[in-house]
Amino acid sequence: MRAVVQRVTSAEVTVDGRKVAAIGHGLLVLVGVGRDDGQKDADYLADKIANLRIFDDHAGVMNRSALDVGAAALVVSQFTLFGDCRKGRRPSYGHAAPPEAAKPLYEYFVARMTQAGLMVATGEFQAMMEVRLVNHGPVTILLDSRKRF
Repeated sequence: MRAVVQRVTSAEVTVDGRKVAAIGHGLLVLVGVGRDDGQKDADYLADKIANLRIFDDHAGVMNRSALDVGAAALVVSQFTLFGDCRKGRRPSYGHAAPPEAAKPLYEYFVARMTQAGLMVATGEFQAMMEVRLVNHGPVTILLDSRKRF
């Protein structure tokens, strides 16, 4: 699994002009599921993200996690995180899990984030979404459960 984690002051998702989720201070998490991913990948990413120390402490040092500061998380599925652009000009999505395999693992990931203690909002799986955010910092972190980067 892959995730793009952004520290935000606000974020929201709309589908067909209808707001489906919004958070204030917290994390926007774009998450993609790969063909070979399983629950261990989701467990790793959920724990890593919930405990990632990217919020400022009293001295202005990124030393606190989303759990420490009571931050929310907006989790949005994004299969394009598995786009391979090494050949040609059109990304290949051959390494992304098909929707019928990705959806249960995405839902498991959301449940694990909630179980970790975060207030979690979500987009709509497989919908054409508009995501708006105010990146605070800016802080953007790339994560891969297989530690490819």
